[in-house]
Amino acid sequence: MTNLVAQLKADLALPLIAAPMFLASGVDLVVAQCCGRVIGTFPSLNARPAEAFDDWLTEIETRLAQFTATTGRIPAPFGVNLIVNAYNDRMEQDLATIVRHKVPLVITSLSAPDQVVEAVHSYGGFVFHDVIKARHARRAIKSGVDGLILVATGAGGHGGILSPFALIEEVRAFWDGPLVLSGAIANGRAVLAAEVLGCDFAYAGTVFIPTLESIAPDRHKDMVVAAAAEEILFTPMFSGTYGNYLTASIEAAGVTQQDARTCQPRPMTAKDDPNRPKAWKDVLSAGQAVGQSHKIQSTAAVIARLADEYHAARARLKTC
Repeated sequence: MTNLVAQLKADLALPLIAAPMFLASGVDLVVAQCCGRVIGTFPSLNARPAEAFDDWLTEIETRLAQFTATTGRIPAPFGVNLIVNAYNDRMEQDLATIVRHKVPLVITSLSAPDQVVEAVHSYGGFVFHDVIKARHARRAIKSGVDGLILVATGAGGHGGILSPFALIEEVRAFWDGPLVLSGAIANGRAVLAAEVLGCDFAYAGTVFIPTLESIAPDRHKDMVVAAAAEEILFTPMFSGTYGNYLTASIEAAGVTQQDARTCQPRPMTAKDDPNRPKAWKDVLSAGQAVGQSHKIQSTAAVIARLADEYHAARARLKTC
């Protein structure tokens, strides 16, 4: 185990990073996750307008410091997801805010994070990068990232298509640094399985959508609670990039599942049709583990369940 992994795992309830979810992760959720001793994260773009991002970080820092002052316990570190591509016109402004606040963990997505790595390393922070293929991992490593998040099949949002059994082995063949596994992780047994497969952390998002602290709208939470794995559709229709969406939200937006599967009449990107159903807002995302959320409850209750399942699974392995 590297020093970095040991540092990040210190005092965690279980080796889990809560994934940053667009229009679902906010201040209350991140604080609850960190106080529950899992690493909480959110996308910088959730803070709107851009000036609110600084306020969000200040509030998270203040509330976590208050938690320590009140309980004497150290919360888990928090992180921010930064989209690194030409479409994110806030990237430089948000990166400057991240540096000013010295955010402990920055998760980068979509393009090579060279600029971000240099900036975050300047104050001692860490950068983990989302990848869905080995070649993306190699490019991220060249950028100097500290860890890789392997987005395997079944993940919510812009998921990958590779089995974790294949993706982990390919990347471990040339990378011995921190690995995080994403894809249909919604119970403690899956968290332990990620470790058994050779990863240092698991990455879970969908299970935190139907929480009291999530900023997801009620219809999103209700759809997650009501859905099963077969009601998740993987399509590029709504953002131009393949992602997993709740079929109930696709149909509510006036698109048939058949059209969404075949992308007929065409993918609905912003440039194609400004009146299209909007990904993440009209057409809602979730991962294939959606069927493991049965009610809306507190983040603390979700973490407690995951931790109980994780430690029970570890105990069973020791008796085998």
